[in-house]
Parts: sequence; C-alpha cells; structure tokens
Amino acid sequence: MKFAVIGGTGLIGSQVVKKLNAAGHEAVPHSMSTGADVISGQGLEEAVAGADVVVNVTNSPTFDDASPAFFRTSMDNLLAASHKGGVGHVVILSIVGTDQVPDLVYYRAKALQEDILKAGPIPYSIVRATQFMEFMDAVLSWTTEGDTVRLPTTPIQPIAAQDVSDTVADVAAGTPLNGTLNVAGPDAFPLDELGRITLNAHPDGRTVVTDDTAGMFAAVHGDALIAKGDTRIAPTHYSDWLS
Repeated sequence: MKFAVIGGTGLIGSQVVKKLNAAGHEAVPHSMSTGADVISGQGLEEAVAGADVVVNVTNSPTFDDASPAFFRTSMDNLLAASHKGGVGHVVILSIVGTDQVPDLVYYRAKALQEDILKAGPIPYSIVRATQFMEFMDAVLSWTTEGDTVRLPTTPIQPIAAQDVSDTVADVAAGTPLNGTLNVAGPDAFPLDELGRITLNAHPDGRTVVTDDTAGMFAAVHGDALIAKGDTRIAPTHYSDWLS
C-alpha cells in the first residue's frame, strides 16, 4: 500500500515511515520542509495523490489558545485534499484522556481534532497514546526554578516514542477502526516520582518538590491520563528507556 505521512519528518512520523517501508509498503514523508503546508493547504493535494492511507501526526506549534485553530484548519484542509484524492483511510495520533481534561486548551483542541475526523467523509482510525518518555526533560524544564523542580502527583503512564510509532504504523496498515485504540506504557507513576526517577538516573543538581499546583499537569484531575479498558500495553519500561 501507499502511505502519505503528514508530519513524516518528526519524532513519530519519521519512525512510522521507516517501519512501513521496512514492511514492504511505500510510505512517503511530508511536512513544511517538503512543501506540504497543513495550514495554507499548499501542497496537500500533491502530497496525498495516489495514497491509500494518510497518516497525520502533525502537531500544533503551541499548547495555548492558538491550538484549536491549528487543529481545525489543518484537519479541514487535510480531509478535503484526502477526499478529493480518493484516500480510503485517515489515521491521526491523539492523547489518552484528551476529552477528560477540559481545563487544558490543548487537550480540548485535540478532542476537536478527533471530532472533525469522526464527522468527516473518510474511514478513520484514532490512536490515543499516553505521555511520551521523550518529553520528560521538557516537563521538568517547565517548572524548574533554580535547582528546584515543582511537580504535581498527577498519575502518568509514560510510553516510548518508538512504541507509539509501531502502533500507529500497525493501525495504518490495517482496516480502518472507525474508532479509537489506546496505547500506553507498562508502568504508571505519580509525576513527581517520575521526575525523581529521571533526575536520579541523570543527576544535574536539581531536586523535585511535590506541588499539586505546579505546571500544566496540575489541571488534570484523578487518573484521566491513565489508559483504561481495552488498551494496548507497550513493551518498553521507563527504567529500560532511561538506561
């Protein structure tokens, strides 16, 4: 099959392209750097031309109030180009619990992206993943003040980007789900504990202080970010990833 991977030069997209090509498919990466602009729509029809499946792993450049407009415009443009090109399956990557965190505008934006896809004219699949292990450095930096990192006790179930990419590629190569598949790492931690584990493995002089008002994840209530029900559990443990 032929795949157009939009956002195909990034962390997840590049690995999806690699996996699909290794399986004998033809997967082509597309991004701003290749001339495919999901906001203006320029180059999208050319990017998806002849594709059986479109995989969309583009992301908003910010987590703020601009993110809903990004996902609305990008999905409208991509679905229009895909429908015109006769694409038979569109896959997007979303976040576990995205519809359970109304206080975070970025999560509301991802829920909007899902709703636009569901209402569209093309068979679809949504892969919802938990928080990427690769993002822990950024999470630590958001609430660092001097040598102190303030983190809430929000439960997190981290997953390796490679495991996310493997799942996206597997779903893309299959029959459209017309629904959602959750994928999560094998272990759950309070975020403050995960921060301590990270800094103990790679000490840099910082220490973690528990603060349930600190950072973006303070807006998450309960275990909204923990995968439940029918979830694919990925193989990579955080301790193995760190080492």
